[in-house]
Amino acid sequence: MDSTGSQLAFDELGTPLRDTTFVVFDLETTGTRPGPHGITEIGAVKVRGGRVLGEFGTFVNPGMPIPPQIVSLTGITTAMVHDAPSIDRVLPSFLEFIGGAVLVAHNAPFDTGFMRAACQAHGYPWPRAAVVCTVRLARRVVPREDTPSYRLSALAALFGAGTVPNHRALDDARATVDVLHGLLERVGGLGVHSLEELLDYLPEVTAAQRRKRQLAADLPSAPGVYLFRGPNEEVLYVGTASDLRRRVRQYFTGSESRGRIREMVALAIRVDTVECAHSLEAQVRELRLIAAHRPAYNRRSKNPRSAWWIALTEEAFPRLSVIRLPRDGVLGPFRTQATARLAVDTLAGAAGLRTCTQRIPATGSDGSACVLLELGRCGGPCIGRQAVGEYSPAVDSVAELFSGHGSEPVRSALRQLDELAAANHFEQAARRRDELASLMRSLDRAHRYAALAGVPELIAACPDGGGGWEFAVIRYGRLASAGVARRGVPPMPVVESLVAGAETVLPGPGPLHGGGSEEIGILLRWLGRPGVRLVRSAVPWSEPAHSGARWRNWVDQVAAATDLERVG
Repeated sequence: MDSTGSQLAFDELGTPLRDTTFVVFDLETTGTRPGPHGITEIGAVKVRGGRVLGEFGTFVNPGMPIPPQIVSLTGITTAMVHDAPSIDRVLPSFLEFIGGAVLVAHNAPFDTGFMRAACQAHGYPWPRAAVVCTVRLARRVVPREDTPSYRLSALAALFGAGTVPNHRALDDARATVDVLHGLLERVGGLGVHSLEELLDYLPEVTAAQRRKRQLAADLPSAPGVYLFRGPNEEVLYVGTASDLRRRVRQYFTGSESRGRIREMVALAIRVDTVECAHSLEAQVRELRLIAAHRPAYNRRSKNPRSAWWIALTEEAFPRLSVIRLPRDGVLGPFRTQATARLAVDTLAGAAGLRTCTQRIPATGSDGSACVLLELGRCGGPCIGRQAVGEYSPAVDSVAELFSGHGSEPVRSALRQLDELAAANHFEQAARRRDELASLMRSLDRAHRYAALAGVPELIAACPDGGGGWEFAVIRYGRLASAGVARRGVPPMPVVESLVAGAETVLPGPGPLHGGGSEEIGILLRWLGRPGVRLVRSAVPWSEPAHSGARWRNWVDQVAAATDLERVG
């Protein structure tokens, strides 16, 4: 029986706890708040049915000195994390380790808060996983007379944990595993035998939240997109799931702790779903549905075409301009206007462009406050123009600055950095170095996005993990069709069927041919997954020989140097 007095049907009992994969994790940090403080160590243990499946442990360079009181508590010093990877390099491995599992932590809001903040800061989505807090669970099932406190050390002693907690991440995670198993034994005696029952047992779940569980009753157990609808049929929220039924059920359990989402659930009257062939199709459809409906409770991707671009103005004395609508010859995309404007300033120095501060008489334009090409389209004298640098081409678009032999602007900027360093202007050199690295990352992204968007048709296949294949038909940077060939199914007839039924995509203006930068980013991440193969491509999928990719090693070195500077 549940708390509403109704007996659950057999198929609503959910996943047995013995078949549930848990990842118990712990963090050590430089302080108590994410943002101003960083992570210094991560430890995690993956368990199922009482057996340890794997462990994850690493130091993390927090990008700042570790305070003495934290060193005294954990024993982790700044020197110990000096050569450790930064959090942005640890996150991909950690997210892969926890994928598909229920997360467990002692005082879970603390640990998940730090991880959410790290993911948000570095552009990784935090997984929509169920979360169990052993502190909260212990307060429900362990009477106060059984333990002096609900601290990890006290509960570990109560349940006879094999590892003594010592404020080191992996050891504390191992101790939390034993605490979790002890707590599960106790709730088992209370009739809690499935994951859903365990999450329902947590105190945060309201009766109204539980009653809405019926909204998920008829949903399929398949990958896809779900849409919560309000009383006026408006779309309140859009999300993706590998298992639609299981994911939507989690909104009606204690695993959902976000206040805004609880408010959304209270308003919802129906959940619609769109089944998808695989996760890539679900991500793309989610992006498009959010853009179409602009749901009030989604925070991101409401305007997937909101990128910014850099262009040369169409006038006798061309200026660099930041624009919203792409056209041929522009450079981008940039995620924010601020980054685009910073790129304008950096580009002016790197490519031989100069900001003219004098009025220049000319037909059709007075040329005031314009950015001129050193040997470009200036038709009259440029008073105050400085001949700086060796590279000053005449071009008709920003894109031309970095095509062909377009690596020379970057080489010129690197020579300027060497000159600043040789003159002992280290702070100015560091600032210019970081600005140039940001520009190089933008150039690299622009070339990669444009390369995919320029392919009329590309067909790729990704292993599905079970001996079959997931397929994607991509046209001009847009997902035109998706499907699967499970194990034993001949793949090529499936491919031909997908191609025949694929969406017709007509190329539009600009380097992305009218495609959305966010969708292209999703496609590139999928194409970069291990095991993905190209089935065929209408034209070669390639990047320019002198593209931003050639500077990736330098940009990585800058990132490593910046991390060391922060620690120092």
